[in-house]
Amino acid sequence: MTTLDLQEIHESTAVRGFWTRSRRTGALFAVLGGLAAVVFGSLAPAGQTARFTLSETQQGPAIEIPAQAGAIGFGLVCLAVGVALLARVGTGRLGLATGIALTSLMLSFLCWQVAGEFMPLVAIASGSLVLALPLVFGSLSGVLCERSGVINIAIEGQFLVGAFAAAMIGTLTASLWLGLVAAALGGLLIAALLAVFAIRYLVDQIVLSVVLVVLAAGITGFLYERLMQPYQSTTNNPGVFPDIAIPVLSDIPLIGPVLFDASPFVYLALGLVIVVHFALFHSRWGLRVRAVGEHPTAADTVGIKVQRVRYLSVLYGGLIAGIGGAFLTIGDTGQFIKGMSNGKGFIALAAVIFGRYSPTGALAAALLFGFADRLQIYLTGIDSEIPSQFLSMAPYIATILAVAGLVGRVRPPAADGKPYVKG
Repeated sequence: MTTLDLQEIHESTAVRGFWTRSRRTGALFAVLGGLAAVVFGSLAPAGQTARFTLSETQQGPAIEIPAQAGAIGFGLVCLAVGVALLARVGTGRLGLATGIALTSLMLSFLCWQVAGEFMPLVAIASGSLVLALPLVFGSLSGVLCERSGVINIAIEGQFLVGAFAAAMIGTLTASLWLGLVAAALGGLLIAALLAVFAIRYLVDQIVLSVVLVVLAAGITGFLYERLMQPYQSTTNNPGVFPDIAIPVLSDIPLIGPVLFDASPFVYLALGLVIVVHFALFHSRWGLRVRAVGEHPTAADTVGIKVQRVRYLSVLYGGLIAGIGGAFLTIGDTGQFIKGMSNGKGFIALAAVIFGRYSPTGALAAALLFGFADRLQIYLTGIDSEIPSQFLSMAPYIATILAVAGLVGRVRPPAADGKPYVKG
């Protein structure tokens, strides 16, 4: 190898060493912030204000921001964060810097879009939470499965079966609670098939999950056409759970109407996030689950029953995903519609990755996707200049950016997707 070759290798290594993750992120934010300041600032009408009301309507207290100045200013904030990361300032708090940059970027965009209009923050926050609920349940299911070493792409199928069971049983028994139980059992059924074939018979987990999604879609679609569609009033009319207001807490401005005057599914989802987080990271059972997902052979040598832990994790995940499917019917629309999950199971899986395989991270990711979905509904309602087709793409664009661009390197459990055969 010549001296010239060694020099080229050294220079290539130096370039790769310079472009660390924080610097790459900083360069991205610097470009996006500069574009936001120029593009959104030029498009925002001068002399108009963007009004953000702290209620569900146009009335009440509000935050008013000059549209053009706000679009430029928030874009420059994003640019400044990017420059700081490029200069390696605050690299130890990359997550905080990313949050500030993305928030500033969104506010710059909203100052342009809301100019001359108003945005009801309570309604937006409440709607975002509602739209995120099935993603929260699905991502919790995914976290439990992936942490134990089983890939679960069948969340979409668990949603469909859970939604169908909730609508059917809820209508036939005239009990929403029995519909909820039936939905959980429906998700459990798909999870049991995944567990048996993946853990016992060592079937490829990705292929198996896709097959289960197709199976669930086919069965629920067939039963819907034969049983539900001809007899809507007697088989597909369960109703929805009413909102439950918690006294005193529901009167807290801004937060109260969102968190404490909501559907039972909101309380159930937030409660499950706490329970799953505590179980995974602060209990002996959670330690075993994580050990099985990282190094099943080592876990087996200390007496942990690897297959049993994986079975239970997948089954628990199925119960939770089934509840997420129930929300689609008895928590939202009040009836089952063929294919109504509409890809939410796959977005929930993206939330698992974006949330770094943790319950709290998955919750944050689900809320981000829910906000993107709610935002496109709001912008369509105010006749935004952006074509509705592009607005409908917003949640999926957020999913792609989150998984491919903003997360960086996310390390899944080492044994994720790898069948374990005891030697």
